[in-house]
Amino acid sequence: MTSAEIIPAVILKRKAVVYVRQSTQSQVMTNLEGKRRQYDLVDVARQHGFVDVEIIDDDLGRSASGTVARPGFDRLVAWLCAGKVGAVLCFDASRLARNGRDWHHLLELCGLVEARVIDGEGVYNPCRPNDRLLLGMKGSISEFELGVLRTRMLDAARSKAGRGELRLSVPFGYIWHREAGLGLDPDQRLQEVIRVIFVRFQKLGSARQVLLSMKADQIHFPRPSDEGRMTSFDWTPIRYRNVIAVLKNPFYAGVYVYGKSEKRTSIVDGRARRSYGHGKPIGTWEVMIKDHHEGYIDWAEYERNQKQLALNNYGSAGGVKSGRGGKALLSGVMTCRRCGRRLSVAYTGNPQSRPVYRCDKPNLMMGLPRCMTFGGPRVDAAVSRELLLAVEPMAIEAAFEAERMHREQQEDQQRILDMEMQQARYEASLAERRYAACDPDNRMIAAQLEKNWETALRRVRDLEIRQPAERTSNIEVDPSAFSNLADNLSAAWHAPNVTMRARQKLLRTLIADIIVDVDDEAREVVLTIHWRGGQHSELRVRKPRAGEHGCATTEDALAVMRSMAGRWSDEHIAASLNRMGMPTGQGKTWTAHRVASVRRVRGIHAYRSAEKDGEWLTMREAAKLLDVTHHTIRRLIKTGVLPAVQVVAGAPHQIRADDLASDPVKTAVARKGRPCRAVDADTLPMFPDT
Repeated sequence: MTSAEIIPAVILKRKAVVYVRQSTQSQVMTNLEGKRRQYDLVDVARQHGFVDVEIIDDDLGRSASGTVARPGFDRLVAWLCAGKVGAVLCFDASRLARNGRDWHHLLELCGLVEARVIDGEGVYNPCRPNDRLLLGMKGSISEFELGVLRTRMLDAARSKAGRGELRLSVPFGYIWHREAGLGLDPDQRLQEVIRVIFVRFQKLGSARQVLLSMKADQIHFPRPSDEGRMTSFDWTPIRYRNVIAVLKNPFYAGVYVYGKSEKRTSIVDGRARRSYGHGKPIGTWEVMIKDHHEGYIDWAEYERNQKQLALNNYGSAGGVKSGRGGKALLSGVMTCRRCGRRLSVAYTGNPQSRPVYRCDKPNLMMGLPRCMTFGGPRVDAAVSRELLLAVEPMAIEAAFEAERMHREQQEDQQRILDMEMQQARYEASLAERRYAACDPDNRMIAAQLEKNWETALRRVRDLEIRQPAERTSNIEVDPSAFSNLADNLSAAWHAPNVTMRARQKLLRTLIADIIVDVDDEAREVVLTIHWRGGQHSELRVRKPRAGEHGCATTEDALAVMRSMAGRWSDEHIAASLNRMGMPTGQGKTWTAHRVASVRRVRGIHAYRSAEKDGEWLTMREAAKLLDVTHHTIRRLIKTGVLPAVQVVAGAPHQIRADDLASDPVKTAVARKGRPCRAVDADTLPMFPDT
């Protein structure tokens, strides 16, 4: 049969569409013959009588399984719906679709507009039952073939992975050797950086703190420079994702793992969409072979790291979060005795610097009243005293252990810096040899090689600047020289240069958990401390009443004020309190103004006349009793007619009530007319009587 007999003329007037597709980008780049044969279908369309032939190759590198969007296929469907397509040409049915939904939808549209389907074996009319049946079988076979191929490959991969021989993509620090299999990367600098991450996480207990410490030490981490093939890399500043990737990868624990992540399929806009890389719990991994290769850590340490990371993320019950600083010493350590939840921390004051511990999860989640709320400073101080009492016998050993850990960290940092310097000098030497081997007349190449050499030399110079001027000397110290260290432990704990993070770390080293309850009747916070090693102790801290603050003056200082107030000035009282080492409620030294303020608040009177017992009177009270002015009383005191006393010069006068009834006072008050002038025996008169 000729093409004219097979395809009517009205169909030939439409356009013929050649659909070109390959499943992956690697096929597009390497399988060039298959792509060329698909483009040759243009000649086949013209042999069948089509004049207008158009190629759709938008879907090169896209799978036809139905999980990937195909803009080229969508454009073909749109043209079919518009009735512009007379024939669809493809190399085989698998090029058009490998799933029944897209394939049968395409056949349905071709049957509606009487378009033909042409492949390398013939021309098919979807309007005819036989041709439609044949095309349906081809589509089903294509879909079945894809499933069979995928199943065979996955089964083979699982079988090989079960023996630990499947060469997966391994993380930094490992490579696949041709003969020995999986082993450590020979780059010593790379090995040392990975080991430093594990060592610092064991010390600091937080991935972010590991990042900050390595950032401070300017430690770099490799990054692939060959599009993820992991054959070459550049050293760049370390990032948080690098630290997390190292800590969470079981390969570093010597464990071969296959199937630790899964793919998930969802329906988006009526089409299946797959996402990959969803992690699965440890017990659900398909293959897990321990001691498969040499590890940087053991499996027990890997499990401890995962537990610590989980606690840092969620703060769940059963563990203590790592110390992260702040102003609350017991943040993340205390558990409510009533509901079993962790106590949270809030900050009050202006600025917000005073920690308050509270159990408010029942209130937030179920609208129930809070279990408890109490201030943090008193509780923190009480636990600090208990901790210092427990640590004092081991103060000397702890100091030497801290010094040893500090030296180890310095040695690790110096070792990494030496390796980086060694690699930089090698690269500079290599750049020099390349420049020397270049033909000097070839300036285009020589100029670039010279530039690379200069860059390598600048790198060496920068590393030399980072080298410390002096190496740390190893000096042996006699432990007896620190015999008084235990006595100064409290001063070291409260030193201003000791961070809260360091205190929290020490506390979490010795204390496993603290169970908290509040005794409302006794107004006490009850703390049950669970020490590392199984010991328990109970501590009770007085809970202030509403409105009571923690900056009140001590009773000893108030007693001193009461005993001195009637006979000594505020300045003398302040000086005495300072000499006795009694600070104010806020920890400050005393002044006359502060003493006077406390007296007014506490009702401590400075003068006898303030006792209000009738024996001593003030000037105002005396003027009221004598029915004279205040100025008159002052004049009588000044002339000596009315006796009065002062605690100190300039203080208010104190007048005895009995002195108001004396004859000189009555005479002076009764005198009218000319003012009473004082007669001074030492003053000579201006006009003598002679």
